[in-house]
Amino acid sequence: MGGIADFDELRGAMAENYEQPEGPARNARAEHLLAQAEKLGIPLAVIEALGHQLKVYNYSSEKDKMFVPFARLLRMWDERPEDFDEYETHSLHWVFKWMSAGMLNQPHIPLASIEKWLGEMERRYRLAGHSERAVRSAEFSVAAHIGDIGRAERAYAAWLAADRDSMADCHACELHGQGWWQVRRGDDAEALRLWAPVLEGEYTCAHEPHTVLASSLLPLLRLGRPDEARAHHLRGFRLVRAMESMRSAYADHLEFCALTGNEARGLELLAQRPTYFTDGGDPRSKLNFMAVVALLMDRLVELGLGGQTVPGPPGRAWTARELADHAREEARRLAARFDERNGTSYVGARAEERMARRPLVDRLPLGVRSSARVPVPAPRPPAPVESTGSTAPDAAPDLPALLSEARQLSGVLHPDAVEAWAAVARAARAEGADLAAYDRAEIADHEAMGRGPEGLALFARAAELYEEAGDPGEALAARARGASVRAFTGDTGAALELISEPYERILALFAGDGTGVRQTASVLMARARILMQRLDDAGEDGAADGEGAVAAAEEAVRELLALAEPHTADVRLASRVAEARGMLGELAARTGDVAAAAELIAESVRTYLAAGLPWFAVEQEARLTRAARHLGDLETAERAARDALEHGGPFLEPAGHAQLHLQLAEVLGVTGRFGPAAEHALEAAHWADEAGEGAALGAWARHQLGGFLLRQGRWAEAAEVLESALPDLTAVTHGDGTIVQTQWWLGECLTELGEHREAAERWLRAADIARHWPEQRDHAMLAHLAAEALGNAELPAEADRAYTRAGDLWRDLGNVPGLVRTLRARAWLAAQGEGGLDRARELMAEAVRECEAALRAVDEPETVASEEGAEPGEAESMRQQLLAELGQSHRQFGDLVARSLPDDAAPAEVRPVFEEALAHMARAIDAYGSLGEVARDPRTGAELAAGRLEADLRRPAEASARARAVLSAYGDRDDAVAQARRAEAERLLKLMEGQAEA
Repeated sequence: MGGIADFDELRGAMAENYEQPEGPARNARAEHLLAQAEKLGIPLAVIEALGHQLKVYNYSSEKDKMFVPFARLLRMWDERPEDFDEYETHSLHWVFKWMSAGMLNQPHIPLASIEKWLGEMERRYRLAGHSERAVRSAEFSVAAHIGDIGRAERAYAAWLAADRDSMADCHACELHGQGWWQVRRGDDAEALRLWAPVLEGEYTCAHEPHTVLASSLLPLLRLGRPDEARAHHLRGFRLVRAMESMRSAYADHLEFCALTGNEARGLELLAQRPTYFTDGGDPRSKLNFMAVVALLMDRLVELGLGGQTVPGPPGRAWTARELADHAREEARRLAARFDERNGTSYVGARAEERMARRPLVDRLPLGVRSSARVPVPAPRPPAPVESTGSTAPDAAPDLPALLSEARQLSGVLHPDAVEAWAAVARAARAEGADLAAYDRAEIADHEAMGRGPEGLALFARAAELYEEAGDPGEALAARARGASVRAFTGDTGAALELISEPYERILALFAGDGTGVRQTASVLMARARILMQRLDDAGEDGAADGEGAVAAAEEAVRELLALAEPHTADVRLASRVAEARGMLGELAARTGDVAAAAELIAESVRTYLAAGLPWFAVEQEARLTRAARHLGDLETAERAARDALEHGGPFLEPAGHAQLHLQLAEVLGVTGRFGPAAEHALEAAHWADEAGEGAALGAWARHQLGGFLLRQGRWAEAAEVLESALPDLTAVTHGDGTIVQTQWWLGECLTELGEHREAAERWLRAADIARHWPEQRDHAMLAHLAAEALGNAELPAEADRAYTRAGDLWRDLGNVPGLVRTLRARAWLAAQGEGGLDRARELMAEAVRECEAALRAVDEPETVASEEGAEPGEAESMRQQLLAELGQSHRQFGDLVARSLPDDAAPAEVRPVFEEALAHMARAIDAYGSLGEVARDPRTGAELAAGRLEADLRRPAEASARARAVLSAYGDRDDAVAQARRAEAERLLKLMEGQAEA
């Protein structure tokens, strides 16, 4: 660290240090700066350096270091108050409040000392002429901490009754404290009412709304407002994540995760702050943190994950059970120290209450990814089965009851039939029962269905048992089912060979009345499925479907329909008919007849529902959603998507939930209902994570969710979700366009949040991907956005480079408006930087020349005629756009010239500069005027700017004429712009009247 040469350099160094991240490094720099200040021999320099040190200590984990510099400051004040300027005098009295809170947070400081300090604070505030408001607030904090409720109530009332003055905490901090007390008293609703101005951004400060957002989490959950709680968590955690001094607020977010089924996210939050386990400078916040760690670990133990490795204090590995015990012991030890100091048991009782809290909701999806996962089963109600009356309600069902249940469920094709037959098998083994061959066949058949490709051999076994039981038709159906499963493994050639014999034999058997329609339909369906799968496989291989393959599939489907359609009273055959109609719909879609496909799929859905098989309708409803959306029938698409969720909800696996929620989200997004769309995208992300597909389907859902949140202006939430999606998005799985769009959206969010440098980084990363695309407009736009962000981040050199890159791209694209905007932006950067006014004038002049050249080209008939494929009116549209840019370029050129004069410019220097600026304003007015009504607002803005210049040039008549022109332009409008223009014109007129009288 270098030496400090003078007071100004010291102040600059302290300002720079304060902008650094909170923590020991910033504190150490403050200590060094104090040492440097002492060498300057200037008392005020030492005072300011001590104040800086106090501030950084207060906003860090080393709050216990505040007392020494404050004692020194107080001694300097008592000895030589004249060394303090007005600001430092105010600051000295201000940090009395920090000392009160700091003492309260240190259990080794006796309560008597704290009470004595309160008296000293009151005395000094009174001598300085300050209100007692801050004193009563500090007294309230002491009383509330030790559990003296009566005194706390009295101090609270006195606090609110006292006048606000310069020593009172800011509105945001005061409202946080008042709301916190209402929560302590059990009035969550009143707390949220008090916090509303902070949450809505009316009052903010360095630590607000950070702490209010954290404090509001549990009250919102208790009031049944989980969506707001989720939003406050995402928005609030983003604010406190990088702030070392916010350990208690961080603990509130951990607690929220523990009580909402988000234990996995809680572990990730723990891993981000390992020093919170060991930082000892603020024991009170450490107590809050350790109590919540114990709560989170207890939740994991309760979920059967006590042996899971978890983030903990450095130096060793921890399981959840071990960390629960350690955190509880540490929280109790710290609480005991406070209670011993306070002479009450209040702090310990509050800690025990917090560690014993129970979940407030079973699960609250957050939309952000978690690398760890605590499984949550998909909702599934019990299958409706009629009681046989042979089993007592509380007794385990016997084998006959299980057989009856299994037959009933398989008879209606219920999804739980597979598990029902598995229960029969388990019971038979347990009892050593000798089941009939047909029963054993059904057990093998259903087990094969449940195991999919792994159950191929079981289909053969089922066929043997059906043969043994005397049902050759069902035996052929079982072999056919095995063949169709073989097709789904990708080997449709082998599957067609396997199906050929069952197909020929079942037709012969049916013709000779050797089997029924149901068994025959099963074989025909299996064959149709194989032929349909062959089409899918051909498409995946990139080969043409071939008319023969499509025709063969359609012939097989229609053969099935001809057999089964007369028998839809049988639920199994109705199911075959419904599936066959869906297949015809798929074939119609392959030929490009989407309207016919949609109608056939809709028929399939109606058939399933009429047969009482809503769970089978789900796949067709999902297809109908896609077809209707393709046709632009968003009403049908939405209805089908909602029906799919309703019908499939109880029976789908997590991946199915994710896909259906995402499908509905996309439909709602297309219709502009971004709130409901976000809700379903949120559910999609949650279920994708539960399915173990967080990196693929989950990332896409988070991408969509982030976009929907952005469109609602929920910038912080959107940023959290989009940042969470990015690590999983890949060009192979999701496409590089998705990555670019996610970065683009994230840049927009960060811009709205004031994080301009980070926004620029996102847009530049997206631009680096887009620069490889054949179409370069996105590349140009991203470079332009990055340049604007870099300018807002006060990085002019980087901004100029980015604008230059964007300008070159716009030039290559022939986009003159884009190019001109970059030139104007670069002109302003040059004017404020090393390029100076000469370079700024060159760039602004270039912008004007580019507009004029483009306008000449547009106005040349041969140029317009040579544009191939130009739409009617396209040239005129471009001409109007270029005129608008020309007007804006002259307007900004005039502003640039007018502002180029130094404050001390001589009158002789002023006139020619203002005349030049006025000439540009006149050209801007002409350009805007040629555009007519659409450019009324920018034209009147330029007119008023010209009027001000006329006034500065002592031309009251000309200035007044311009003001009257503006007033007359807005005789027919009364919106905000019109009101502002009229007000400014009237002010100019009044000024000119005074100038004329003078």
